[in-house]
Amino acid sequence: MKKDIMDILCCPVCKGPLRLKIEEAEDDEVITGTLTCSTCQVSYPIRDGIADLLIRSEEKSTRI
Repeated sequence: MKKDIMDILCCPVCKGPLRLKIEEAEDDEVITGTLTCSTCQVSYPIRDGIADLLIRSEEKSTRI
């Protein structure tokens, strides 16, 4: 994920601003880290340079 994309990202739950915590970066690319909403405190992982901003409901125990 490019660092400069933070200018246009917002929380998909409440549209609040996101804080970026970088664990690993190369130049202007975030490889691993976390995006956390400043308003509702929901966190989204960044893995392999991809921010996972999917809204997830609680995991159901319906596994077979």
